[in-house]
Order: sequence, then C-alpha cells, then structure tokens
Amino acid sequence: MKHIDIKEVFATPELIGQSVTVCGWVRTARNSKNVAFIELNDGTSLKHLQIVIDKAAGLDFEDALRLGASLRVVGTVVEARQGSVEINAESIEVLGSCPLEYPLQKKRHTLEFLRTMPHLRGRTNTFNAVWRVRSVLAAAIHKYFQSQNYVYINTPLITGSDCEGAGEMFNVTTIGYSTDYKNEEEYYADDFFGKRAGLSVSGQLEGEVAAMAMGKIYTFGPSFRAENSNTPKHLAEFWHIEPEVAFAELPDVIELAENMIKFVIRELLDTCPDEMKFFDAHFENGLIERLEDLISHDFGVVTYTEAIKLLQESGENFVYPVEWGCDLQTEHERYISEKVFKKAVFVTDYPKEIKSFYMKQNPDGKTVAAVDLLVPGVGEIIGGSEREADYDKLVAAMEERGMNLELYSDYLDLRRYGSVPHGGFGLGFERLIMYTTGMSNIRDVILYPRAVGSIR
Repeated sequence: MKHIDIKEVFATPELIGQSVTVCGWVRTARNSKNVAFIELNDGTSLKHLQIVIDKAAGLDFEDALRLGASLRVVGTVVEARQGSVEINAESIEVLGSCPLEYPLQKKRHTLEFLRTMPHLRGRTNTFNAVWRVRSVLAAAIHKYFQSQNYVYINTPLITGSDCEGAGEMFNVTTIGYSTDYKNEEEYYADDFFGKRAGLSVSGQLEGEVAAMAMGKIYTFGPSFRAENSNTPKHLAEFWHIEPEVAFAELPDVIELAENMIKFVIRELLDTCPDEMKFFDAHFENGLIERLEDLISHDFGVVTYTEAIKLLQESGENFVYPVEWGCDLQTEHERYISEKVFKKAVFVTDYPKEIKSFYMKQNPDGKTVAAVDLLVPGVGEIIGGSEREADYDKLVAAMEERGMNLELYSDYLDLRRYGSVPHGGFGLGFERLIMYTTGMSNIRDVILYPRAVGSIR
C-alpha cells in the first residue's frame, strides 16, 4: 500500500501544498458542527498528525472517528499552528474498524494496567516512545562496535555449559516429565542432544572463543535466567551486549565500557529529542540534564577495598551491613556514585569469592580483576573483568567451585593453545533503556516481559 510515513510529513516542508497518502491508527478524534478532527499515528513519530475533515466536502467519515481504527487518508498538506503541518482530507478509507469497547480510551492509563495488554500498549505515547528509543539504542550499539572494528557474533542460545556456574538455567528437553528413567543420566542420554542442555545465561564463553580468533567481537542477543527474582529490575529473558577483546587488560575493558556508554547516550539524545523530552516531562524531571551531565565527565575509578572503606566511614545507616567481602547492594552502589563521586564510577578488584570463576586472579590471592560500572540513580549497569588466561589458575578456580571440567573443555582449550590476556563485559540492554528513559520497571521496556510466574 503506497503511502508516506507521518514522520516524513512533519520533516519535509516541501510537501506543503501537495497531496499525500498517509496510514495510521486513530489516537483521538473530535467532532464539531462544521469540521471533524482526527489525530493519526503510524508509529514513525511520537507526534500525531492532525487530519482535518471539512463536513461540506461530503466525506463518509463517521466510522473513521473510532479510537483504535486504522485509516488510509488522502489529502493536502497545509501549515498548522506553531509551525507544524496537518492534512486537509480529500478521502478517508477505514482499513480496520474498532469497536467502542477498545480498551485504550482517552484517559491516562497506569503502566500496571497496560502490562495486562502488551499487544496493545505500543499504541500509547509512552510505549510508542519506548520502542523507538529501544530501536535507536540498539542501532547505536551496533554503530559503535562496527566503527571500532569489532565483529558481530551470534552465540548459541542452547548450550551444554553454564557461564555463571550458578545453575540458574532453563532446561531444554524434548522428553518432559517422565517416570520411565531410573536416574538423570539415563534421562538425558535419551534426550535430543544426548546430554543435559539449557538456555544460555550469557554468550560470554562462546564470545571468548570468537575473540581468540577475531581479536575484537561483540554479541547482542537474548539471555535466559531461571532466577526467582520478582523485582522491577529482573527478567527471565533479557537482551545482552557482551564485547570480548583479545590482548586487553582491565584498564582496556574500563576504557571500552566508558567510551561505548558515552557514544550510545549521545546518539540517543541527538536522534530522539522528542521522545527524550517526553520522558523528561512525564517520567523523570531532569532526565536529559542527568544524561548530558553523565557523558560530559570522565568516569571515576575506585577499588572495591577503597569503596568499602568509604561506605564504612560515611556515617550512613545502610539496610545491608558493610564489611569487606560483602556483595555491594544497590544502596551502597548509589551512595558511591551519587554522594561520593557524584558521577559514574567504576569499582574494581572485588573479592574472588563473590565473583565468577573466569575472572583473572590478582597477585594478592584475595581479589580478581573485576569491574562494575555504577551510575547515579540506578547503581550497577555493567559488569565485566579481565578473564583468567592461565590454564592452571582457571582449573583451580573451577575445581574450588566443584564445577564439571568436561563441560568446559573448549573453554579450557583456549588457555592451552595460544592464550592471551583478554577481557570483556556484559550490559543488560533493558537496564540501559530504563536508565536512559526514566522508566522504573524493566517489564515496561521490552515487548513481552518474561518473569517468574508471568508469561503469555
């Protein structure tokens, strides 16, 4: 169906006086004595296009005034108030009618209510803006890495090993519940792959494989975690950005993370000014200023040990006690970034007991070359490390955790055949969207949220 995007109608002054065809869904409509008005949106623009219907023209438009109806409109582009444009309708065709019980009426709906209808909520201003921001951020991430000579790698979603070693994986099976097997070993031997398989919690391990051949790679795809965390920050299915870099040490990982974050936020602010103004006005006052401030300063760096000392000497009454060896909680992370540094800050060199097996062991024998990026207002948004490149040290760390080395034979081989210093990080895409939009619940930045006890 030949038509022009509504975004192009607003962006092309040369169209004034010309006849165009537009399509979209009715957002609002009103009917007066001599003229009727329709606000039309096709998803390409946050701003609606006003359709003006002169009743004297004799158009059949009554069904076109229904909220939610889809229309094809032919008309002339004319100037409107405040430097905008509108269309004087010449013909209107209802492509899809909409009944009066259409659930998205003119009143403002709560985000909780809209979560009950994920198939329709994209037609609201809020989710129209969220989905477009998500798209722009995704494109910016690819643009950054491609411009820096990174190779985009698609890592497997079905895996035989657990990257985090925590066991919070969804099992993949073609058998399902069965009492026909004496034990787990027999069950999986008869399954599709002949061994236990699960959905990937991270593409990192396979990403390292690719980095050992291509030098610099990144993954951008879904990860799955069967974690019983029913919080505003957790999903069972989320999207993950994971670069892996050969010939890189911890300072290189830190530099990469800072440069990438600054680049994608700058791209978002420049590409989506209307959407960002909308979020600033309706979800977080001062959002744009906060993001501009974030990317205008060098990020801070502090070791975990120094951070613990700062927290202990703060005089703050934290809910979670602070002592060396504890995992930093959100309240601790926000205090460090908001009160101490007043900007984004990297925390490095965590105790090895609270970090993953694959992180490089520091010479002190107590810490690993890990790094988390903490940002004001949220806390951690990036977690990474220099990876352990020494075969014997990696094996020892895995054995301490009681891991099955046979499941990681490929990964261990990387340390036997031309091992090099290397590192990378993981960034949860939905958390980045939350941070850049001011949306407070992760279920509101993905099309269909998958969480514990919730799927449709």
